[in-house]
Amino acid sequence: MTDGDWSIQEIARLAGTTSRTLRHYDDIGLLPPSRIASNGYRHYDGAALVRLQRILLLRELGLGLPQIAEVLSASEGAGLHTEASALETHLALLREEKTRLARQIASVESTIAALRGGEELMAENMFDGFDHTQYKEEVEERWGKKAYADSDRWWRGMTDAERADWQRRVSDLGRDWIAAAEKGIDPASDEAQAVARRHVEWLTGIPGTPAAVPGGDVKAYVLGLGEMYVADPRFGANYATSAGGTQGAEFVRDALRVYAEANL
Repeated sequence: MTDGDWSIQEIARLAGTTSRTLRHYDDIGLLPPSRIASNGYRHYDGAALVRLQRILLLRELGLGLPQIAEVLSASEGAGLHTEASALETHLALLREEKTRLARQIASVESTIAALRGGEELMAENMFDGFDHTQYKEEVEERWGKKAYADSDRWWRGMTDAERADWQRRVSDLGRDWIAAAEKGIDPASDEAQAVARRHVEWLTGIPGTPAAVPGGDVKAYVLGLGEMYVADPRFGANYATSAGGTQGAEFVRDALRVYAEANL
């Protein structure tokens, strides 16, 4: 599939990105143009558009540009059938996310309607789509079945207000981490360290984690989590800045490392 010819400005507009970003993708070998016109402008064909779509989808999943390059290079030369298969995998993930978000939207809409109508809140409906059990196997593998059982018991024992407060706390932490990272401040600065302190206090308040167990190695746990935020795109996506990639997660890791070395 090579039909079509789009200029760099057209692709930037259609994809909601910038010509500068596309030029950067070319510079690092991630998305070379199909041809370069006599005026020096880059042009792209249909195959390049498919590649760009995959790049943008992988960015949405939280992968950094080096990771995206590895994923794409693994399927290079395998033909359009492989590209279609890869996109089918993306599509399945997007549909799962769409379903989860639809459930969350319905849950929140129900809560708003109840609050405005003075109706009784239905606790069993308020957290549909907020699945805290999705990482059960991974938690048990990393930290043992008791760790998951303790944290699960703690979560289920919360009141609706306590769960809402906890979720708000997580949201505030994520927002403040991203804001600090986008300012370009030093991870060792007072502002970054204040957020790091709140983050560690939050971690030590979750039963079942190594940070909450008496005598547990809190420092090693915090340092390990910082590295995981960078290595695992699922967690790194929580700290993704407007620049994309792992920049935000790296900032969190570095700030937590400074805090851990100084205080834990």
